[in-house]
Amino acid sequence: MRSPRLAALELKRFGRGRLPVAALIALLLLPLLYGALYLYSFWDPYSRLDRIPVALVNDDKGATAAGRHLAVGDEITGKLLDSKTFEWHEVSASEARRGVEDGTYYLSLTMPSDFSRRIASSSGDSPATSALRVRTNDANNYIVGQISRTVFSEVRTAASTNVSRGFLDRIYLSFSDLHDATAKAAAGADDLKGGIGRAKKGSEDLVTGLKDAKAGSSSLADGIVKLNKGADDLRTGSRQVAAGTQQLADRVDGVAAAVRPFLKDNGTSIGDTARLVSGTAQTVRNNLDLLVESAPAAATAAHKASDDLAEVHRTRCTEQPAADPTVCPPLERAKTAAADVAKVADDVNALVTNENGDLKKLRSRLTALQQKADDLAENAPHLDEDLESAVKKVDALNTGAHKVAAGAEALHTGLVSARTGSADLDTGVSNLRKGADDLDGGLVRLGDGSASLAQGLDDGVGKIPDYDKKDRDARTDVMADPVRLAATSLHKAPNYGTGFAPYFIPLSLWVGAMVAYMLIQPLNRRALAAGASAWRIAFAGWLPVAALGLLQVAALMSVLHWGLGLQMARAAGTIGFLALVTCCFAAVIQWLNARFGAAGRILVLAVLMLQLTSAGGTYPVQTSPGFFNAIHPYLPMSYVVEGLRRLITGGGLGPVWQGCAILPAFTAGALALTAVSARRKQVWTLDRLHPELSL
Repeated sequence: MRSPRLAALELKRFGRGRLPVAALIALLLLPLLYGALYLYSFWDPYSRLDRIPVALVNDDKGATAAGRHLAVGDEITGKLLDSKTFEWHEVSASEARRGVEDGTYYLSLTMPSDFSRRIASSSGDSPATSALRVRTNDANNYIVGQISRTVFSEVRTAASTNVSRGFLDRIYLSFSDLHDATAKAAAGADDLKGGIGRAKKGSEDLVTGLKDAKAGSSSLADGIVKLNKGADDLRTGSRQVAAGTQQLADRVDGVAAAVRPFLKDNGTSIGDTARLVSGTAQTVRNNLDLLVESAPAAATAAHKASDDLAEVHRTRCTEQPAADPTVCPPLERAKTAAADVAKVADDVNALVTNENGDLKKLRSRLTALQQKADDLAENAPHLDEDLESAVKKVDALNTGAHKVAAGAEALHTGLVSARTGSADLDTGVSNLRKGADDLDGGLVRLGDGSASLAQGLDDGVGKIPDYDKKDRDARTDVMADPVRLAATSLHKAPNYGTGFAPYFIPLSLWVGAMVAYMLIQPLNRRALAAGASAWRIAFAGWLPVAALGLLQVAALMSVLHWGLGLQMARAAGTIGFLALVTCCFAAVIQWLNARFGAAGRILVLAVLMLQLTSAGGTYPVQTSPGFFNAIHPYLPMSYVVEGLRRLITGGGLGPVWQGCAILPAFTAGALALTAVSARRKQVWTLDRLHPELSL
């Protein structure tokens, strides 16, 4: 008899009566209990977190920062109550503690009394961190505690971001203030640089001026030394002048005492005499003009008379042998006298002709003499009074001379002190010049330093940011939350159930096959008794369960897709892959039951547990102990889970093709081992007649 026919006969047994039919229907629907029902129970638990009662305690008393009231606890409380994260209950601290302990609340969130004050301390001298206190009780539910850690981590991050935003806004505002202050400092430094430049110019002028002052002070000292010597000479000379004026005054006083009575008594006579002198001077001055006019003619006449006398003397006394002795001597004397007269006339004529300038001077002096004689004649009546006035002036001159002498003495004394002072002044100016040189050098360094300061401040102004409100807000948002998680999920599962479907679907199919072999014999007894071939017997026991497995796949996936809303990236591939899975599971379970009999059912459960713990259906297998990592590659469910993930949520098909190669290998190997077991079952032994364990 063929294997399909034997399989059909095995299934026909379930059509005899209501109970077998009910058993067959229960067998078909059994995977729904593990697959559909289990997945439905936590298909999307995160969408129902608002049903979890959680205690919220706000003990925050608020604080004041920068003149503004801060109530962070009230702000967070309001946002949490408006959120749908949990079912929040605002209670006291003691009530929250009791509720978490007795299970009324799964957990509690507490904001301490100093929550705002610690947050506000970030702008003070002693910044301190604040804390959100979370109390959980794993005795109530461990998973809720894990979920709360994730949720409250986000709450803490949001609170920290808000606090950081305020703090950073103040920092950026301080940057703007610092920029403005630095700009003012840079302008001041520029002014300082300009002032120092002017001071440097002034110091150079001061050095030059002090150099000149030093030369001047030296000259002054030398000049005062010379002046002191001159003052000493002046003192000596003034003393001599005073002595001379004293003698003059004494003599004048003596002469005046003698002359004044004469002048007083003879004033009229003196006036008459002066007028006589004036008239005489005028007469002489007038005759000078007559002399000038008569001198040439007189000279000519004198020469002619001299010549005539000389001729007479020659003819009578020289040429005649017998001269008259009585006439010749007088004639000789007359000739000589005439010659002298002619000579005098020549001299007068020469004087008049060649010395006319001297005559003019004589005339001028005669005019002056006449004028003075007239003045004397005019003043003669009061000469005694003029003499008395002159005496007084001489006495005044004498008194002044003595004062000059006293002043010269005082000047000499002062110049002695001035000489000492000028020496000190010269030394001081020398020291001042040295200090001015040092000042000039210091101002050079100060100028360089101020230039560097001004340049540094100018550069600093460019480097210190000056943010407006828009920039501050943008930068505050960035710095308050500088690193955001830009999570990108490739082939994201829409919910919790979809993510766990690749794990629970093979679990339900394994259980379905396991229960099927509790109702269907792994080896057909009729075929064993008839001596059929081992392969035919193995196929005859495998085909009914494989067929039921395909029906289970159809029922399970229909409920998951249309009932729970499971969306598959590759629906047809998923169904085909699950057909391989259920055939493989049926073959493995058949062999375990055929080979080990009643003990095989226990082994089926054991293999199921090993697969569930090593398949990586919940946590990555790398997080499991080494034993489970070691057996992971040798169990079929490992490949089933990986393949279903790619078929349901998407991704590369490498694990699918790998599963398509390995699962048929597991199936063929299990069928071969079942055939070996069937061959052995055809031989009856004492153990088969009296088994040690029967289920």
